[in-house]
Amino acid sequence: MTSVANALRVSRWLQVHDAAATQKGIYLLIGFDFHEYVSITRATPTKGPTYPNFRPDRSPIKSGEGYWIVGVDNKNEVAIVAAARLYDLSHTSFAAHLESLKAFYADPTRHAHPQDRCACMAPSAKKITGKVAYHGDFWIRRDFRGQGLSKIMARITHRVSFTMWDPDFLCGLVPRWSLEKGIVAEYGYAHHERGGSILQLVEDNIVDDDWLIWRTGEELRSQFDRRRSDLTLTPSFALG
Repeated sequence: MTSVANALRVSRWLQVHDAAATQKGIYLLIGFDFHEYVSITRATPTKGPTYPNFRPDRSPIKSGEGYWIVGVDNKNEVAIVAAARLYDLSHTSFAAHLESLKAFYADPTRHAHPQDRCACMAPSAKKITGKVAYHGDFWIRRDFRGQGLSKIMARITHRVSFTMWDPDFLCGLVPRWSLEKGIVAEYGYAHHERGGSILQLVEDNIVDDDWLIWRTGEELRSQFDRRRSDLTLTPSFALG
């Protein structure tokens, strides 16, 4: 089954299985149009800039190779956002993908600032290859933090990524404080290493020193039933 078909099936699964978020007063919506995603995040107060990984003007995402989830409250105001995309790293590694800036820009020679830099010192990043699901741009509005929503969202996004892509690896980049506060443990990632991304993106005023977090495809498969019979084909939906 193609990833596009899986993307359509996932939308129905999300509607059925987001009860835990609904109990917290959050209603989840999934979309696949990243122009729409950027318009939502730019209009969301207190959220930082969306990284160019998820901006179609800098790094277009092919149909079926990316999705986003937005959670709205009872007033239909955005309270949670998250995004994921699939990288084909069959002939390279996540470390090389980051350091070449191709993780951020489809064409770094065109879109990167001359002073943009990324260093990846995490040893395991050189072993992350093949189909790599990258999760990022995760944000929860302050009044919904500390309520277990990180764990709920991780469970949902990991299941969606597994269902759509069955990746060889699932990974992300996070600041050290998220490890110290136990947030990464809530995300369900089995591994972490420092030096994942020492990053400077001048245009967006982004300066990071993030840790690499990841799970293997085998770890995902051991958690989720590979039978996708609970997913019903339906059109995707988004905010509107």
